[in-house]
Amino acid sequence: MSEVELYPGQVSRLGLGTIPAADLAQYSGLELLHRMIEGHYPAPPMAGLMNFGLVEAEEGRAVFRGVPGAQHLNPLGSVHGGWAATIMDSALGCCVQTVLAKGEAYTTAEFKVNLTRPISPQTGEVVCEARLVHRGRTLAVSEASLKDASGKLLAFGTETCSIFPMERMARG
Repeated sequence: MSEVELYPGQVSRLGLGTIPAADLAQYSGLELLHRMIEGHYPAPPMAGLMNFGLVEAEEGRAVFRGVPGAQHLNPLGSVHGGWAATIMDSALGCCVQTVLAKGEAYTTAEFKVNLTRPISPQTGEVVCEARLVHRGRTLAVSEASLKDASGKLLAFGTETCSIFPMERMARG
């Protein structure tokens, strides 16, 4: 595997890939995220395409940083709203993952994003922080904000995730 720069200052020394299936059952959700941050796993392939990555995780909280680029532009010349939605979905989902026990998995069931300011490659590094609102037996809800380096709100949103036994998770 070769080293990959996700965005300036954030490098995945193990390249791009997924967490080994055996590890998914061995560690809690928070433990897996800490192992990702510590570099025990390659960065998810999506992170390489979208130029963002997980930088912090604690129980009920996840933080991503990223840098939108020219490759994320829509036909009108601004960063596609899907880029903001993707970094937010990642943070919102990982926030839920921080409260999963060994053997539990999750998937996004619903999410809503409100885009409050245009994003361009000149926006520079952005931070998306997600926090857990509620964790039940089969559903969890999280909320997040996406801000630029000066703290201006670019987007905010919420997400509902379904929680289920890991054996029911589809892996390609």
